[in-house]
Amino acid sequence: MGNIYNLNFFKIFLLEINSFLIGISKTGIPGLGILAIPLTAIVLPPKISTGVILPMLILGDIFAVSYYRKKAIWKYIFRLLPFAILGVIIGYFLLGKINDKMLGKFIGSVILIILLLNWYWNKKGIKIPEKFLFAVFMGIFAGITTMMANAAGPILIIYLLSMKLPKTEFVGTGAWYFFILNWIKVPFSVSLGLINLYSLKLNLMLFPGLTLGAFGGIFFLKKIPQKIFNQVVQILAGISSLKLIF
Repeated sequence: MGNIYNLNFFKIFLLEINSFLIGISKTGIPGLGILAIPLTAIVLPPKISTGVILPMLILGDIFAVSYYRKKAIWKYIFRLLPFAILGVIIGYFLLGKINDKMLGKFIGSVILIILLLNWYWNKKGIKIPEKFLFAVFMGIFAGITTMMANAAGPILIIYLLSMKLPKTEFVGTGAWYFFILNWIKVPFSVSLGLINLYSLKLNLMLFPGLTLGAFGGIFFLKKIPQKIFNQVVQILAGISSLKLIF
């Protein structure tokens, strides 16, 4: 990665904006943080960027679980987590075997398909999302995508929307789920050299942007009506999937 101070002012500023997006997505508008992933990859090589993003996600998780610590619906976390851990292990072994372009197209396509299916299920009143196999698939796929690209946010959005959670329980459940899962990813990322001394120094520089975003997310969540919240997170999930495809 080289010395972090080789980054010019514009690149540091862009990374601060990305950190702000991650912060606000963790505490207020889920899905917004996915936009930071391709933007970070503009400044840093894609795989190196995953090692910079992961500690930022964990810091955002800490803000979120601190504020929404009593809002998590644990049955949904326990339902997904074992399969997500399996997905992380699969993703660890797939890293290096699939290039970034192929991975992005695959992830984006599957997210878009699931989003459309979820819309159809809701329209027809179909209860498929409650099925065990749906949790298995979503858990494994979330684990693979979060390990390889930190891009599991839209997958969890679709799952939690399917469970019809109120917005604060939605954010609280997602916060605890990713807090646990992201810490599980750390040893794998360190062993691959994605998290290192240089990346951690850069994380310290980006902490102000993330902190501002985290407090901003708490403010916005209080102001957004439930219906608009659901619409916004679905739109963001759709945009992120199209961004990954194209």
